[in-house]
Amino acid sequence: MATILGTKDIVTILSLFGLLAACALMTANVKGENIAGQAAIQGAMASSESQHTILAKSHEDKAKALWVKAQEQKQLLEHYEEKSYLYGKRAQDLQSSTWALIRNYEGAAMANMKEAVAHRRIASELEKNSGLASRPQKIEGFNSEI
Repeated sequence: MATILGTKDIVTILSLFGLLAACALMTANVKGENIAGQAAIQGAMASSESQHTILAKSHEDKAKALWVKAQEQKQLLEHYEEKSYLYGKRAQDLQSSTWALIRNYEGAAMANMKEAVAHRRIASELEKNSGLASRPQKIEGFNSEI
């Protein structure tokens, strides 16, 4: 038998889709990544040293921005702890959610810094290898006379 969805069911389903979409956007924001940034990073995954330097700079900028957000949240947490009487029963909830945001921002900042370090290392290795490739190398045991 076919069942007909009532108005209540349709509203519930639409609300769930809206909630899922909002959570997906919040997750991308907390990680310090956005869709345009991901596309730029994926497009620049070639092996040239300048592209790795650009990626490292991008990750460092993201890490700095996330670190600033974490510091702002720390100041807000300090305010919540000093003036908890202003927020009544919500004070503990505000403090715990602010702690969670601080943890997320700091974790994302550290992840971005690790990526920046990795890209800097790759760029320096590519620079070193390109310098070696440009000058002739003598290989022992190889007779160049044919």
